[in-house]
Amino acid sequence: MFNKRLKELRKQKGYTQKELATLIGYDQSMVARWEKRESEPTASAIKNIAVLFDVSSDYLLGIED
Repeated sequence: MFNKRLKELRKQKGYTQKELATLIGYDQSMVARWEKRESEPTASAIKNIAVLFDVSSDYLLGIED
């Protein structure tokens, strides 16, 4: 669920993977791996993404809608 929500939020804001990565302090390749479900984000990454997009970490993880 995280990968789909991340990609959806990123596209809604019009960010490229590289732009998102820069904003949250990660590398573009890591964002790509998250979106492809090749890697799981750290708690710190989830927090940074939640703050950037003004959503809860529970939303990002698919615990709540």
